[in-house]
Amino acid sequence: MGLGVPKAFATLAGEPIVMRTLRLCASVGLFGRAVVAVPESHVVQFCDLLAEGAPWPFRVDSVIGGEDRQESVSLSLAMLGDDCDIVVIHDAVRPLASSELFSACVETARRSGAAVSAVPVRDTLKRAAGGRVSATVDRRGLWMVQTPQAFRVSLIREAHRRAAETGYRATDDAALVERAGWAVQLVPGDEGNIKITEPGDLRYAELLVRFGRSS
Repeated sequence: MGLGVPKAFATLAGEPIVMRTLRLCASVGLFGRAVVAVPESHVVQFCDLLAEGAPWPFRVDSVIGGEDRQESVSLSLAMLGDDCDIVVIHDAVRPLASSELFSACVETARRSGAAVSAVPVRDTLKRAAGGRVSATVDRRGLWMVQTPQAFRVSLIREAHRRAAETGYRATDDAALVERAGWAVQLVPGDEGNIKITEPGDLRYAELLVRFGRSS
């Protein structure tokens, strides 16, 4: 982002993105606890923001994040108690997901064990090498994965355990579940559920908030 802070601590409509996302999760009404993976350099700031936003309708804990997303999720899963049945894993920088999408993922995970939100690929895809197109990729059946992703806790923990044993790294948790041999159900996602990773994404999110996507 080039802002000098982790992207989740950049501000969207005057509020740190991570807090807006946490408020979103609080508004869904499904969750009994939240665990937020935070860079060690920003733990104190996160705790201060958490106190400013209190009271929360659920318990909120932080854990120092790992070297990558996969490790951060694994550390967060270790914080959960045995009373947790379904866990929802969500990117802090997706503050505009809908409550309906969270609910759909949770209900699908209850039935099938694993659910991932995704939207179909709409643009033509090209494979390239050395700056030149080498092939056109058939986009039929291709989906762009989002979060939330929801899982039975026992299943996702086992998927992470197997990945750690073999040294397998993935960019999303559903890939770990797939590799472990379990089916993952697709839940239709939302084009407005953008992931804020670049300055242009933040400007777009500001427009979405301004025109009523989220308060």
